[in-house]
Amino acid sequence: MTSKSLRVLIAAGLTAAVSGTIASGPASAAEPEIVLGAIVPSSGPFAEWGRTNTATLKMLEKQVNDAGGIKGAKLHIMILDDGTKPAQATNDLRKLAGDDHVLAVAGPLTSSAAEVTFPVANEMKVVSTSQASSKPGVAKLNRPWAFRNTIDEGVLGRTTVPYYKKAFNIKTVAIIFDAKDATAATVGSKIMPGLMKDNGIEILNANDPLSFNTGDLDVSAQVTKIKSLNPDGVVVSADYSQAVTVIREMKRQGVIKPVVGSTQLISSAILKAAPEIPIVAPASFYASMPGDKAEKFVKELTPLLHKISGLPPEIEPSMYDANIYEIASIYIDAVKNAGVTGKPEDLEADRTKIRDYMTKLKGFAGLGGPISFNEDGDAIKAFYIVQGQNGTWQSKVRGCSAPDGKQGC
Repeated sequence: MTSKSLRVLIAAGLTAAVSGTIASGPASAAEPEIVLGAIVPSSGPFAEWGRTNTATLKMLEKQVNDAGGIKGAKLHIMILDDGTKPAQATNDLRKLAGDDHVLAVAGPLTSSAAEVTFPVANEMKVVSTSQASSKPGVAKLNRPWAFRNTIDEGVLGRTTVPYYKKAFNIKTVAIIFDAKDATAATVGSKIMPGLMKDNGIEILNANDPLSFNTGDLDVSAQVTKIKSLNPDGVVVSADYSQAVTVIREMKRQGVIKPVVGSTQLISSAILKAAPEIPIVAPASFYASMPGDKAEKFVKELTPLLHKISGLPPEIEPSMYDANIYEIASIYIDAVKNAGVTGKPEDLEADRTKIRDYMTKLKGFAGLGGPISFNEDGDAIKAFYIVQGQNGTWQSKVRGCSAPDGKQGC
């Protein structure tokens, strides 16, 4: 087998600083090679997620190579950084798919990036699967080449809000959201208001939306308004790194009210911002999840994350690390089982084989259970409504993103 006999490039983006921590170089020119990757934001507002995604992919690379590679070929993961900039994510995909002849793309991470990158994936006829985008309809609008190993926030919210209402006897809420983040803005201005109405919960600031922008350090005025409303609970719709600012300010002003939000809240860091404030959110993976596959993943990845400078010392594997690990693993499975040749003359056919493999996938063994994809390109998988308080997440409800809430999970 020559070095060109099998090439699988799953497009990627990560910073040199991170990849330099644990990354390995490509195989020598004399060795057959399978190249995987992902588009992630290793710089910018969501750099922490991108950097842990990098560690995750490099761990997978080592696992595969230590086990003998793929069809006798070495696995190498190429990494590019989109800088949390949608336009850069688009450029990354064009380069990797058009110049480097990739077979599939893992990423981009954010819904903002996916909204502009997925149309390019369709244009170039290459699979792109996001590890974090959960804004409703993003993959659906870009079929058949766009996929997401995530669940629509609207689907998750239909289980999250009833639990939140019952657990804390919620009759009224105030809502605050990050207006600059596509997922957070949609959840805060559309999804949560609709779900609250459906569950008979009054939104005290329905006519006076409270918002802030990614990167804002002072949200005291917004929290003062929430305090004056005295709601039973607070909806905080923001990436956890931004939500931490709101929750810390709530603690400072004595607004000790249960918080509810989307998957963006899932992080060990947010639980340390105000341990006395309960936080409810949905997740398809969390670091303390029980189960052999999940526990092994956390045990192997955690020490690698601790070696990366600049990350919090208490860092734990995130849901998005689990998601990107599963995406790359699904691509590897496709190479093994879908008749992918990796020959330059078969590039178009190979890309179609991977797309069809993803479309027909049933019961792939993910870290939290079986994975399939629905007709909208979103994952059918189990999810959990978790409650964080006093520093730990605890699962309260198990759900399934299948239409019937059961089949496929």
